[in-house]
Amino acid sequence: MALSDDDVREILRLIDEAELDELRVETDGLSLHVVRRGAAPTEPDEERSRAASVDDAGGVTIDAPMLGVFYRAPSPGAPPFVDVGERVEADTIVCIIEVMKMMNSVPAGVAGTITAVHVENADAVEYGQALFGVEPA
Repeated sequence: MALSDDDVREILRLIDEAELDELRVETDGLSLHVVRRGAAPTEPDEERSRAASVDDAGGVTIDAPMLGVFYRAPSPGAPPFVDVGERVEADTIVCIIEVMKMMNSVPAGVAGTITAVHVENADAVEYGQALFGVEPA
């Protein structure tokens, strides 16, 4: 069952009225993770392990944890979160994915050095799509 825009608005309204800092809903066709501004998101080990996968050359890729619009920088005109040659830790934010006007920070999920950027800024990305190449530390 697909959620309409009104369904999502209602969920967000309920979250606003509740005293929740974070909510995660997963169904067959939907994954929704909402974190109230100022709250530190929790990230299950399973989700962190899905954020990176091994590529054909033996390196690692940082994969999109959701579908949406990929942004390399926190705002237009700002420098990118990471560039090729930069070292990242598992909790380093590497990009933002916008879903329904909500900005979702994406951590690297792996320690190493960025070797490639596979997506152009403001491109639409799919769940599991490779975003960055990483040489593990």
